[in-house]
Amino acid sequence: MAEEVRAAAASHTSLAGRLRNYFLTGLVVAGPLFITVYLTWSFITWVDNWVRPFIPPTYRPETYLPWPIPGTGLVIAIVALTLLGFLAANLVGRTLVELGEGILNRMPIVRPVYKTMKQIFETLFSKSGSSFRKVALVEFPAPGMWSIVFISQPPAQPIAERLPETDNVSVFLPCTPNPTTGFFFFVPRNKLIELDIGVETGMTLIMSAGMVQPGADAASQKKLAEMAAMARAAQLSKRKEPVG
Repeated sequence: MAEEVRAAAASHTSLAGRLRNYFLTGLVVAGPLFITVYLTWSFITWVDNWVRPFIPPTYRPETYLPWPIPGTGLVIAIVALTLLGFLAANLVGRTLVELGEGILNRMPIVRPVYKTMKQIFETLFSKSGSSFRKVALVEFPAPGMWSIVFISQPPAQPIAERLPETDNVSVFLPCTPNPTTGFFFFVPRNKLIELDIGVETGMTLIMSAGMVQPGADAASQKKLAEMAAMARAAQLSKRKEPVG
């Protein structure tokens, strides 16, 4: 009788373990996929809602179809930006851009905002830009505590002349889990420990609060494969069990 009770308990535990493995495997597979699709769909919807008011109703697909076509606004925005870049690259376009910038530079409040945004976009999307090319460690906020920072461009000459050290760099220390906020400061280069990881890997490390470490992608794929193999083995063993 005792052996039958232990066998029933083991069978119940094994069934619960298999169900747990099935659930975790499904969660690992569906979770990232769902979040990716959701964020992509939200971005497409946001662009469509922003572009649609500028499109005359005659040229909207939903005017002739019983349902709207998602992504139409995104396609139109990409085509419009490409056409704008093409026009700005020739002589007439450059003249118009310079004329518009001249008007904006005469506006006291708009001028600093526009110049700052233009410099940021030119730095981010410039092929030769050097912003956020390296990841490093800095001793912050206290001795013995290290934080991840992204190395930016060296300080300009008026600032470099005022700094006590001769070789300084600009660094940005993002906050967790929102990397759009953080601290910007100048630090001597010899106070930094450069890391052999990419900016994307460093950003993932910060956003996950250390839960996703460098090289963890391969480990997670291996763990997922092991969980799937365990689930398949449990299912095969269950099929081979004699009935009755």
